Amino acid sequence: MEEAYPIQQLLDPEGKWANEELKPLLTEERTKSFFENMVRIRTFDRKAISLQRQGRIGTYAPFEGQEASQVGSAMSLSKEDWLFPTYRDHGATMTFGHSLCNVLLFWNGRNEGNIPPEGLKIFPPGIPIATQIPHAAGAAFAEKKKGTKNAAIAFFGDGATSEGDFHEGLNFASVFQSPVIFFCQNNQYAISVPQNKQMKTKTIAQKGLAYDIPSVRVDGNDVFAVYHHVTEALERARSGNGPTLIEAVTWRYGAHTTADDPSKYRNQQESQVRRDRFDPITRIENCLKANGWDEENWMFGIKQKAVEEIDQAVEEMERFPPPNPAVLFDHVYKNPVPSLVRQKEYLLDVLGADNS
Repeated sequence: MEEAYPIQQLLDPEGKWANEELKPLLTEERTKSFFENMVRIRTFDRKAISLQRQGRIGTYAPFEGQEASQVGSAMSLSKEDWLFPTYRDHGATMTFGHSLCNVLLFWNGRNEGNIPPEGLKIFPPGIPIATQIPHAAGAAFAEKKKGTKNAAIAFFGDGATSEGDFHEGLNFASVFQSPVIFFCQNNQYAISVPQNKQMKTKTIAQKGLAYDIPSVRVDGNDVFAVYHHVTEALERARSGNGPTLIEAVTWRYGAHTTADDPSKYRNQQESQVRRDRFDPITRIENCLKANGWDEENWMFGIKQKAVEEIDQAVEEMERFPPPNPAVLFDHVYKNPVPSLVRQKEYLLDVLGADNS
C-alpha cells in the first residue's frame, strides 16, 4: 500500500522545488507568508512550554515539528469554512485567525479560551481522541443542506484512526458526500505507541478505501505540498464531490504533553536527526535563500514581531480576573436542572463565593 500511496512532495528538504508542473505555486509572497506564519506559531509553542514550566499555564501539548502541516492546511481555508482542531492544533487555529490570548486562556483552564473571534467557525479543541471528526462531518453536511460552498476540516492524529469516531465520521461523510477534509497529522506516535504497534495497515491514507473516499499521503514537513493538496480537496468538496482523507506524514520533536517523558518510549536522538534533515522551517528558509528572497533584516523583523505579539498576548492573558467557578454549571443545559442548581450552590457555599 505504500506504493499505492506515495508521499507527495513539492519542496525537498534542501528547499529545492521538486515538481515543475506546479512551479506557479512558488511565489515570493506565498513563500514569505508561509515562513512568517510558521515562525510565529513555533515561537508561540516554545513560549507556551516556558510558561507551563513556570506555572503560569497548565499542562500544554506542544506541536514543534508539525508547523508545515498546520500552516499549509489552515492557509488553504476560506474564512467561511469550519475548523475542528484537536488539543495539538492551536498552530492551525492561530493561522486561521484565532486570538493568541484566547488560545493561552484555553491552556490556563479558562472557558474564554474556547471562544473564537467573531465570524470564525473554530470548534473547541477535541480533547477525547477523534470526537471532533463526526462533528466536522455533520457541520459540513449542514453547509451542503443550506446550499453554501463552505467546507470543514477535521484535524486529528494517527491514533485517532483507531477510534470508532474516525470510522463513523468517514462513513457518514462518504454516504452523504459531506464537503469535509479529514486531515491526519501522522506524527507516528499515538502518545507512547508507535504506528506499527497500533495498526496493521502501512498507511493511514489507505483507510479511505473502505469508504470510497479519495485519499493522499503528503510530506507533512513540506508546507507547499500540504497547501496544494488541501486546496485541491477543498475545491473537490465545494464542487459537490464529497470528502477527502489526507495523511500528512510528519514528526513531533518533543513530548506528547508537558506531563510526558518521551525518552521512556522513543529514541530522542531520532528526533534530532529528523530536525537536522527535515525541519519544516529550515526547509522554507532554504527555499527563500535559493530564490534570493531571504533579506536578513526582513527575516529578523519577522522573528522580532512574533516575540512581541506573543509577549503582548501573555500580558493580556495574565490581566484576566480570577475565574468564577460557577460557570462550570452554567452551560451544561439551556435551562438549569435542579441537581445542577444544588451542586452549584453547594460549591459556591464551600468556596464562600457569591452566587451570581
